[in-house]
Amino acid sequence: MPLSRLTFCGYNFIFAFQLQFPSKSTCGCFGIHEALLLLHNMLVYRLLNIQNHTVPRRMVALLHHERVIEAHDNTVLEGVRYSVDFGEDGKIPFLILQRPLDREHIAQYDLMLTALDGGKPPKSGTLNVTVTVSDVNDNTPVCDKQKYTVTVKENVPKGTFLLRVNASDSDEGVNGEVEYSLRSKFRGMAAEPFELDSKTGELKVKGGLDFEEKQVYEMKILASDKGAVSLSTHCNVLVRVEDVNDNRPEIDVTSLSSRIPEDATPGIVVALMGMNDLDSGVNGQVVCSLPKDLPFVLKPSLNGNFFSLVTNDYLDKESVPLYDITITAKDLGIPPLSSTKVIQVELVDVNDNSPLFTENPYTFYVVENNKPGMPVFSVSASDVDDGENAAVFYSLDRGSTGQSVTSFLNINEGNGTIYALKSFDFETLKTFQFCIIAKDSGTPSLSSNVTVNVFILDQNDNAPVISYPVSGNGSAEGVEEIPRNVKAGHLVTKVRAYDADIGYNGWLLFSLQEVTDRSLFENVYSIVTKGRLDRELVSHYDITITAIDCGQPILSAFKTLSVQISDVNDNSPEFSPKPLELYLVENNVPGYGCGINNPTLIGFLIGVAHHCFCK
Repeated sequence: MPLSRLTFCGYNFIFAFQLQFPSKSTCGCFGIHEALLLLHNMLVYRLLNIQNHTVPRRMVALLHHERVIEAHDNTVLEGVRYSVDFGEDGKIPFLILQRPLDREHIAQYDLMLTALDGGKPPKSGTLNVTVTVSDVNDNTPVCDKQKYTVTVKENVPKGTFLLRVNASDSDEGVNGEVEYSLRSKFRGMAAEPFELDSKTGELKVKGGLDFEEKQVYEMKILASDKGAVSLSTHCNVLVRVEDVNDNRPEIDVTSLSSRIPEDATPGIVVALMGMNDLDSGVNGQVVCSLPKDLPFVLKPSLNGNFFSLVTNDYLDKESVPLYDITITAKDLGIPPLSSTKVIQVELVDVNDNSPLFTENPYTFYVVENNKPGMPVFSVSASDVDDGENAAVFYSLDRGSTGQSVTSFLNINEGNGTIYALKSFDFETLKTFQFCIIAKDSGTPSLSSNVTVNVFILDQNDNAPVISYPVSGNGSAEGVEEIPRNVKAGHLVTKVRAYDADIGYNGWLLFSLQEVTDRSLFENVYSIVTKGRLDRELVSHYDITITAIDCGQPILSAFKTLSVQISDVNDNSPEFSPKPLELYLVENNVPGYGCGINNPTLIGFLIGVAHHCFCK
């Protein structure tokens, strides 16, 4: 029916908006929203709730009215184009969306719909339409960086913070809530030593890192919203593991000659070894060293990863038979790490040493009267070589000393014991000299000789011999004649004796063992009188001279000396008895005895008478 503003104070218009739009993921309709518009006089407000991203020309506004309405077409509002169309019958106006809406750009539109009648003058009516764009999950989360890069040391503890991924979603509500998840660039992520906080996007270290196992980790972090149909995006994360000096150098001996001859010349390669440090940079650079004062040196290869152990000096097994060579490998990290390896090198003996006697020359003292065939002394020589090179055999050098000495000697070739084949006599042979040869069993054989000086020691095996006074006519005693009138101190005779032994064995002491009158004689290598001798009392004396040596046991000799006292005319004739009485018979003949009883006197008278008669 016709409308009259004078009749009715207001009109009830019903706008039916059929909103049909497809989702980004489905093709179904979201439903119909209806609202009742009450126009009061010229001012009417209408609130429209339009879904975001409604497809252009698919949003239709139906207006039930009894009047002719004109609308300004192709209205542009803040970059969004709208138009009003009356449909096929020309009676119901449609508000048509010409371009897509974006709630994140403009969340609400305030429109004014003006209706004009055909009167003269035309009458108009306006309608304020507020279009609120409701959110749909049409925005993918956006990360503030497409690629995150972080460097971390390999020895960081568990839970170390690495970075925070920040993603934003311009949608609202659950459509704008973002959660994070970790994805490996390759399959799985079980081996990745990281953990991600799904709410904050914080990436932390979950397990131990090892630069030597893996230096770079490439991951994807997925940022997803919580919409009904979740939208997501991802960013790349690159974690570079920085090396720290946590690995000691490794020494790998690839070749070793554990036994080398002692006469090896300098420059002989003993061992080859490789040096490896799993660290990188200066942490993996290795320098090697040897203890000082060793006849070895390390020579590096061109790339510095291999070293050769070579001899640097002449070797001598007799000085050092075995070398324990400690090789130290040290990296250049801070602090430096090092490792050691001990290589044992044994020197093989060569016959380069002659036997050496313990003394040179030898001097031995042998007591005479030794038992023939018994050892008298021994020599010893040693060879510092090893094995057969050190086996020593002994022999007498019979060519240098001649057969005269070595003929009565023999030597044990195994131990150097020397035997005397005869008994030595000091009085015959006091000293002699000979040579002994010591030869080893090496090839070629080496030898040395030594001079042996032998001195025979005297034993008290000779008794003293009294050579003067000399015995006469083969008798055992000597005879000395001295005048009767000698004074005290007169030399009777000298005593001479000798002992073939020497030293104490030849020192002699003399004594008078048997003397007729000891008070008349004394001896100090001579016999002298101690007082006056009287032949008329003792005409001769028997003296036993004893000579003893000082050896052990004591040996002695005896000599008997007969001292004859020669007469001198030291007494006048004496008559006995006194006075002498003679009785003569007359007429006696010459030679007639007078009767003297004293034979001495008779002899004297006979002598006188004879003398007178002869005259």
